[in-house]
Amino acid sequence: MDETQPNKSQPNATEPSKVAAKLGQQGIWRRFRRNRTAVLGLVILSIIGLSVLVGPWVYPVSINEIDFAQAAVPPSWAHPFGTNDLGQDQLARVLAGGRISLTVGMAAMLVAIALGILVGAIAGFYGRLLDSSLMRLTDLFLSLPQLPLLLLAVYLFRDTMRSLLGAELGIFILIVGLIGGLNWMSVARLVRAGFLTLRERDFVTAARALGASPRRLIWNHILPNVLSPVIVAATLAIANAIITESTLSFLGLGFPPDVPTWGRMLFDAYNRIETAPHMAIFPGLVIFLTVLSINYVSDGLQDAFNPQGHPR
Repeated sequence: MDETQPNKSQPNATEPSKVAAKLGQQGIWRRFRRNRTAVLGLVILSIIGLSVLVGPWVYPVSINEIDFAQAAVPPSWAHPFGTNDLGQDQLARVLAGGRISLTVGMAAMLVAIALGILVGAIAGFYGRLLDSSLMRLTDLFLSLPQLPLLLLAVYLFRDTMRSLLGAELGIFILIVGLIGGLNWMSVARLVRAGFLTLRERDFVTAARALGASPRRLIWNHILPNVLSPVIVAATLAIANAIITESTLSFLGLGFPPDVPTWGRMLFDAYNRIETAPHMAIFPGLVIFLTVLSINYVSDGLQDAFNPQGHPR
């Protein structure tokens, strides 16, 4: 008699997909936890991230206070990481510089991922002339010598960016834009390969038959299914950006001298490497641990997202 009663007993159509997604996420986390080096890398990376985030409040020592009486003193209770040649506390500068170095890494990664997804999605979805043109552009960028081009671009445009946006913000945007703009190619190829594989699948054909627009097909149906390798590439992009920024700062083409990035601290320690090795050891060690832990996490994510290719 009551026609609405059977509908009440029917399950919600969205519930199975939500349950499947939740089970898939649990499987990814379970496979990730089996990789001990990946878990170790995640722990180290979390400690470093938490330290640079809250460290300046827990250890409220000025990073700019100059004390020539304490210049280049070795590690002690008063200065756990020692001081630099101006008597500035190294631990405080490592913590403050970590914020800048990690921010550069994250921002450059976002630029590279955004460009890579845009180019790869357009090339893989539309194909034909666009695919050929964009892939030739990708090959062109891959053939460019990255470090010399970075050095040249920073040298040519840093004064212009400083005058337009200020010393710190201008250099930040310039470095992030250059690093991200020269590291999107691998992401574009990954996304393109995924789109070429998925665009002819039944669920995409069905969505197209129901009238889904190309934009909806790209963002709602295909792109979510190719994000796994992009996430792995994103972690590697962060590590590459941190190393590149440190290289630029070490060569004296990065942030201004009063901005304590890890690379700048290595540059300042160059002339004191024999008399005060701690000036280079601690920022170098932090860079090493950060990049190594990111690589471990990336390997763990690759195994977790692709268990067939990397059995455990």
